Parts: sequence; structure tokens; C-alpha cells
Amino acid sequence: MSPRELPPLPAHLWLVPAQWLPPTVEKAADARADGRITEDEAESMGYDQLPCSLDESAPQLAVRAARRALERAGVRPGDVSAVLHAWTYYQGHDFWSPAHYVASAAGAESAVPMGVQQMCNGGAAALETAVHRLAADPGRGPVLTTTGDRFAPPGFDRWAGDYGVWYGDGGTAAVVGAAATRDLVPAGSLVLCALATRSDPQLEAAHRDRGAFHPAPHSRSAAVDTRRTKKAFLAARGRDWFLDRLRAQTAATLADALRQAGIDGDRPAPRSVLLPRLGRATARNVYGPAVATVTAAPPGDLGERTGHLGAGDLLSNLTELADDASPWCLERGEFGVVLSAGAGFTWSAAVVRRA
Repeated sequence: MSPRELPPLPAHLWLVPAQWLPPTVEKAADARADGRITEDEAESMGYDQLPCSLDESAPQLAVRAARRALERAGVRPGDVSAVLHAWTYYQGHDFWSPAHYVASAAGAESAVPMGVQQMCNGGAAALETAVHRLAADPGRGPVLTTTGDRFAPPGFDRWAGDYGVWYGDGGTAAVVGAAATRDLVPAGSLVLCALATRSDPQLEAAHRDRGAFHPAPHSRSAAVDTRRTKKAFLAARGRDWFLDRLRAQTAATLADALRQAGIDGDRPAPRSVLLPRLGRATARNVYGPAVATVTAAPPGDLGERTGHLGAGDLLSNLTELADDASPWCLERGEFGVVLSAGAGFTWSAAVVRRA
């Protein structure tokens, strides 16, 4: 439960994020009409639709986002020093490295590919790993971080496979670099001011069957059934205890990041704190109260038309902060905060400033 703050960041560490969401969507209203969700569940979530990939795999979605990020950053794929790919669910093959596929398909043939598996905090973990590489060798070429998830049947029910989470398909990416001087930071990019991470490993049992370990995927059930594991965990530990842990760790991680960024209270005031895309009830019961104990900056849940993007929530939210067409876009010099969380449990908070 101790804080995992990075050493002092390079002074001009920048990132250019992007995302790719499939054009095909499934509507919550249709899922309700088909009996896949209840009216109470729809009200609790408050989301309208989920992007769904009909044919492209999770790594292919990541490649689409990667190409978009490289183009926006003006970085040639051959100049990328590493590709860090994160995911939460099946990548399309059983015994294989999706990170190497992403690097090859994105044209980063000279890069060192690495897979990052930290469940839904994977995007933040990939970003932290990129920062460590650049801090150790600022002259190293930029790093490409990606995420890709596709929650397709028969192995996953995006609407009913979990309590309080609806899962959307998508790819996200960010080009991360270290500039020698402030003048060399790409215009419109996000300057990374802080990145803090905390963990609480005793909570890993929320996603693990309480019986024996299994010899192969789907040995216990034909599809992922997180409701089963969470139900057993909450029966053993208690719902109130669990929610208290989530709120406390979220608040502590956010406080770590703001302190690391030199933000004292609300000076300078962050424009917003963007939340993991886990629905209206979780925002109300967990993230909203946690944020309010640390800062007056308004929280924002951007999952209405995406749902939860697995490992991609953090980079998708960062994309909104850098997209001039987004209502959440930062003005030049403004600060924004993005929270991330993943099973295990691990929390991260990134503080960025618009260049």
C-alpha cells in the first residue's frame, strides 16, 4: 500500500495520445430490450452504447491507434526505441506476443517490444515503464505505448460478465518522448508533470476463484464470469470494507500525484479529474467522494459512448485532454488529471499540462 512515485521526471517529458474506436456499436437500449441487462443495471451504469469490433482483433485496434499517434506526433516509426503494449483480455492467439505484432504492423521494426499485463491499469503501467526508460537515457528515441482490447463472445459477455462494468472495444496509443529544451516539446502535446502509483495486493482475490487454480482458460466456465469471483470475495470481506479500500487508495494516489506535480491544494487548479470509465454508480460511490477529499477540480466520466476500454481508459482520457474538438480539451498551460485503476488492485494518477 506504499506510494510508488517516480523519481523526478525529466523537465520536458511529453506525450501525444490517440485512440481508435470501432464504428459499430451496441446500444444499451437494445441490450435492455433483449434482456441482456436489467432496467436497474442500465440506470446504475448510465452509459448509452459500447463500440464493438466485428472483425478486427485487439492488437489490430492498437495498431490503428498507434499509427494515428505517430502521425500526430510527427514521429517516424523507425525512430521509436520501444513499443509497450498493454491489454486485459484475449489478443487473438493463444501462445504469442501481441507486442511484437503491434511493433511490426506499426512499422517500428527497430523498437524493442514489451508486453505489459497489469489488467485495466495496463495503460498507466506502460506509460510508467516508458518514463523509466526515458529517464534512464534521455537521448533514447521516443517510446510508443499502446493498448488494445476486444471483449467478444463467446468468451466474454460485455454487458453481463462483470458487476457494474460494461466493456467496449478499442485501441489507444501514446508517443512519449523527452525534449532537450522546452522549445522542442511538440506543440499541442501533453507535458507529463507527475505519475504516481499505489497498490493493494490483498484485493487480488476479487478476480480469483476461491477454489483450485485452473489448467487452461475457460476450464471453470465457458465465458469470463467476474461476477462469480467478486460475489465470493464480497461475501468474505464485506462490500463496505471493499469500497472503503477503493476510496482510500484512490484519494491517496491522487494526492501523491498532485504533490509530485507541485500542485498545493488547488493552486494551480487542475481543469478536471477524469475517471476510469466504470459507470455512474461507481463514479458516485467511489471516485467522486475520493476526488472531493483531495481537490475541488470537477471529476469527469467519459464512458457514456465507450464503456470501459479495458487497459485503455487512461490513454483514451488523455486523448480527450489533447483533442481540440473535445469539450474536455485543455487550453495551453492548463493542468488536467487522469485516474486509472486495475484489478489486483493498482491505482495510478497522471498530471499533465497542455504544451
